[in-house]
Amino acid sequence: MTVPALVAAPAYAVQYLTVKQAQEALFPSGVRFVPYPLELDAAQREAIEEASGQRVRERKPQVWQALAGERPAGWFFVDQVIGKHEFITYALAVGPEGVVRGIEVMDYRETYGGEISNVEWRRQFAGKRHGDDLKLGSDIRNISGATLSCRNVTNGVKRLLAMRALVLK
Repeated sequence: MTVPALVAAPAYAVQYLTVKQAQEALFPSGVRFVPYPLELDAAQREAIEEASGQRVRERKPQVWQALAGERPAGWFFVDQVIGKHEFITYALAVGPEGVVRGIEVMDYRETYGGEISNVEWRRQFAGKRHGDDLKLGSDIRNISGATLSCRNVTNGVKRLLAMRALVLK
């Protein structure tokens, strides 16, 4: 009798930051975060897809409004994009004028490509806004061995900036 062997593939997952840690990393102290319940309707999803060229998978994105006292300090998003096989969870901080403050990789589950968590790569997004190219290989550098992760995070940021511009003005 032959006994089937079960072989488990190695799992690679790194949690770099929690939501709270990402918020603290992307906004100065004294900023508080208020969950912003948002459910995108079909027209909003279509407008975001048209403006960004990216598919909207989540009808209920994870969004917080950042407040300094009672003044808007910007928006904080937690999003997921597919790497090669697994999801990459990242955070995006956008100032009140719609300019990217920064991104943080929160969870990385792929075997290769974790270099997208390096500060030098993430720093490229600072200062970007809706309408900028945000194109891998031109204004966003690729990382050899992490092309899909780089492309998909870049496209995710482009989609979130379109959502901020069109829905969260």
